Amino acid sequence: MADALRVAVVGTGAFGRNHLRIYSELASELAAEGVELVAAVEPDDVRAGEVAEKYSIPVFDSVGALLAADLRLDAASVTVPTIFHHDVAAELLAGGVDCLVEKPIAADLAEADALVELADREGRVLQVGHLERFNPAVIAAEAGLTRPMFFEAHRLSVFTPRSLDVDVVLDLMIHDLDIVLTFAKSPVKEVRAVGLPVLSAKVDIANVRVEFESGCVANFTASRVSTERVRKLRFFEPRRYVSIDYARKDVLVIGVDAGFSLDAAMAAGAAGGFQDGLPGLSFEKPAITPGEPLRLEILSFLNAVRTGAEPRVTARQGREALGLALEIQRAMVEHAGRAGLGDFFLAG
Repeated sequence: MADALRVAVVGTGAFGRNHLRIYSELASELAAEGVELVAAVEPDDVRAGEVAEKYSIPVFDSVGALLAADLRLDAASVTVPTIFHHDVAAELLAGGVDCLVEKPIAADLAEADALVELADREGRVLQVGHLERFNPAVIAAEAGLTRPMFFEAHRLSVFTPRSLDVDVVLDLMIHDLDIVLTFAKSPVKEVRAVGLPVLSAKVDIANVRVEFESGCVANFTASRVSTERVRKLRFFEPRRYVSIDYARKDVLVIGVDAGFSLDAAMAAGAAGGFQDGLPGLSFEKPAITPGEPLRLEILSFLNAVRTGAEPRVTARQGREALGLALEIQRAMVEHAGRAGLGDFFLAG
């Protein structure tokens, strides 16, 4: 497999094991000119043993040990907890390895800026793992984008002990922040937010309103203490309404023709015609190209590594999403102070 890209996965928890699975699948499918999974990094002895046995690869206890082994690495997925993103990715980038870093790009903006600068200086690919950008429904909706002016995002999940090192904004909401920033294409003007810890030591439920310089407005709700799982984004453009269901990978577009008449629509309804649609309204489900988002994300990363093309989710876009998430966190603290919830809020 002399022409294959040689890759490693750093961190073999829940996210890391999915990266391992997909790299392994791609290696078997794409053969000599594809990808070869050559190593992993995992300090936990039990996990390391399981991964080594399953994938027949060496598993190192540190990035330093990985690089010292001189495996001629081309690229690596960084799937460690957020607080380690900067240190791990920086060591890999400085060692000549292109990186796919799980979201968020880093724990704070100083670390994010340092990674962006390092990747530029070293001429390395640095892609951020904002997975929903590779959701086939998002890709289909983005293709027909015109001028979105209002977004409504809901991301609700049942409670699990996963990712409790960050709050619900950096855990769940950041997916929608990244997509709305990409679709809105406008600087942020104002942020209002409320959030509270419920079951964990960090904010578990949050509601946010963001206004952009363009006049576009976005409302976000994220919860990891819900009794149901919901992942939806709706947005409105002039004469268009678009609904994305991330989980179902489905898009519905409702258009209003220039000749739409409310009187004609009401008359059709009175005549029993609503079941056949309303005159002047169109209902469309754009064609969706099926695909597992993580697989598409990794393929995009490997293409950038192989060709030098700009990743679909750049490091600077990852930094922008992180910046908005941190601004939301500040707004939540300010709201807690105004509402007299400071002691409860800060206890987490």
